[in-house]
Amino acid sequence: METMETDSVSKVSEHDRQGAAEAILEAAGRLFFAPDSARVSMDDLARELGMSKKTIYRHFPDRRSLLAAVLDRQFAAVERTLEASAEGAEGQPFDVRVQRFLIAAGTELGRIGAAQLATGRGGDAMLRQYVEQRVDALIYRRIDELFRDGHRRGLLSAPPELLGEITRGALERLFTSRLPYELEWTAADLLRATVDTVLYGAIRSTGPAIDDRRPGAVTPTAPDDEKEVGP
Repeated sequence: METMETDSVSKVSEHDRQGAAEAILEAAGRLFFAPDSARVSMDDLARELGMSKKTIYRHFPDRRSLLAAVLDRQFAAVERTLEASAEGAEGQPFDVRVQRFLIAAGTELGRIGAAQLATGRGGDAMLRQYVEQRVDALIYRRIDELFRDGHRRGLLSAPPELLGEITRGALERLFTSRLPYELEWTAADLLRATVDTVLYGAIRSTGPAIDDRRPGAVTPTAPDDEKEVGP
């Protein structure tokens, strides 16, 4: 009988610990990923939760371990969203698949503040490296694979490596610039315009096309000193 009571108390205690840890992660995610999160302290988190810092440190020994746990939680949600987006676009034309994935990826990056963390807002080199690795694995490697697939199928006129670099730079720059505020566009509008530019180009034709044939793969021109010179 005594053993059963001990087991019951142990299970309740473990449940309470898990519940407290989840509450801490939830509040930390809200506070530490807000636009002015650089000024949020562990004292602010304790006040938000109505508990002592000692209780928080019982679950997470320091701010870094807490932020790492929050990021794990956030990236797990990002992965679920991206997988759902890819599944929903299955069987769609190539450009639709790329567009949906990039918009979903960019929206998720903006939501969790990953780009800002990776470029310095977190103030912790180890956390920045962690964010960069997770973003690379979850987003950029998948984008690269999409472009390689399109290139194999003859759907892209530019090297997939070039498109991957352009896309990476566009997404990262977009979330660290003031352009969204200056244009007064929503994040979704900016992402859609960025994706359209990557996929279709920015110049609208105003006259007859120079060459109506579909462009082939782009081949860099050799430097002048490497060209064969005739007699």
